[in-house]
Amino acid sequence: MRIKNCFLLFMLLMSSVSLSLANKPVKRVILFTIDGLHWEAPQKTHMPVFNSLIKEGTYIQQSYVILPHHPTIGDYSKYNSCSFPNPVLHQGTLFLSDENKMIQEYFSPKEQTAFVVNTVAYKSVGRGFTTLIMDDLLTDAEVVDQSIQIMKTQHPVFMRIHLQRPGQRGFDISQMDKDSPYYNNIFAKGSPYVAAIENADIQLGRFIHYLKESGKWDETVLIITSDHGQSNIGWHALFDENAWRTPLLFIGAGIAKNRVLPYFEHTDIAPTIMGILGRDIPQINGGGGHFIDAMLINGNKQAAYPEHIKILNNQIKEYGYLKAEMMMKSLSNLRLLNAIALLDNSASGASFYHQDRILEWYKAGTTEQLIQTNNTVLEKMKKLLNDN
Repeated sequence: MRIKNCFLLFMLLMSSVSLSLANKPVKRVILFTIDGLHWEAPQKTHMPVFNSLIKEGTYIQQSYVILPHHPTIGDYSKYNSCSFPNPVLHQGTLFLSDENKMIQEYFSPKEQTAFVVNTVAYKSVGRGFTTLIMDDLLTDAEVVDQSIQIMKTQHPVFMRIHLQRPGQRGFDISQMDKDSPYYNNIFAKGSPYVAAIENADIQLGRFIHYLKESGKWDETVLIITSDHGQSNIGWHALFDENAWRTPLLFIGAGIAKNRVLPYFEHTDIAPTIMGILGRDIPQINGGGGHFIDAMLINGNKQAAYPEHIKILNNQIKEYGYLKAEMMMKSLSNLRLLNAIALLDNSASGASFYHQDRILEWYKAGTTEQLIQTNNTVLEKMKKLLNDN
């Protein structure tokens, strides 16, 4: 009887310890991004570190990003040095504005934040970090070296680490000719993209080893993902659906283990980071994301969230193809030229919110209204094509 009571006391003690660890406050969230990470890379390349973490955290195989367009002319390029998904991620909204706060600015300068990346392409989303290292000459390994050094000497509450080389190697493959063994296939044997992804996985392992060795792991939530996906032929073409999807993994303090979520959008990363850290969720304009708590141990894993980005990306893709079809038919039907001319004319009624109007998306009011307006225009275009 005494042995039974001792066993029950031991189990109660262990339960208390487990509960204590589960409720341990999160001191920092680290966003570890691997540029151009294809959603199938964990299965098609050798990523033992990433794959071992899937069962230790909450995994989304295909998280959706806004289509990775990167215009270098027009108003967008005046304020943004990188493709759409990066300001969307940092601002936590589809309704971009230079006046929106970025996630790091909710902490800085009272608390420390850091961003380490081996390219200067992200300078426009580097605003407000207390420590910012952007150097084209750094290797991915050196990015992690610099990140570890920051962790040793500072106390960032939010940190982004970005390894640029995989995305660069993907772009390199997209520009190769037919004689290349990797032509049209980033996963071909000996592919430099695969080599860069596998090296990124090694660097991820090095960083996690430091967190555990230094005793910081139990107070950290690590988010592993990319700013965009990768085409099977390399790079991230605007209408390639593989460029819209990338893996997303949450692991660490308070995160549920061996949980898989069916859907996630990168607009939700910033508000989710705020929620994980126990901070007030900013009321961003009508295009803002949400705090998704489904990855937390006690979170609502049954919650359903609308697939706004997936729908919007597909609308923009369909618009591009319908407009091209109208152009071709207009060669023999001039009435379609008038219809094309009115597509971007707000005086004609609802006009389509395509990628070149991203800074005007806020005019729709909310993401739901933006999608509704776009759908109305698409139906009109399809009717015009059928009638002519």
